[in-house]
Amino acid sequence: MTEAQALQALAALAQATRLRVFRELVGAGPSGMHPGQLGEVLACSPTALSFHLKELSHAGLVSSERDGRHLVYRAEFARMNGLLAYLTAHCCQGQPCEALDVVSCACEPEVSDGLV
Repeated sequence: MTEAQALQALAALAQATRLRVFRELVGAGPSGMHPGQLGEVLACSPTALSFHLKELSHAGLVSSERDGRHLVYRAEFARMNGLLAYLTAHCCQGQPCEALDVVSCACEPEVSDGLV
């Protein structure tokens, strides 16, 4: 992950509604959520939710897939793990970092080098 990509992802998450949307999608796991479900859980209007999902999508933190007449949004775990790896790349004075074990998600395949 480049510095520019990390800044874009962090900027997208630096807004309360987008952070809540992303956390809900992370919690939903690979099955994702429909916008209607997200709107209900977060008490967010469809217009506002659409705006925030677009921002997260542009940052590469969420993806969408058509499921019949609906869209399903999913957190991009590889991108999230890439961001966490970027942020912790130089921690622990160059020694293997125990914090990196925490970012692994059992519901998502492991990224081989931790970078996206």
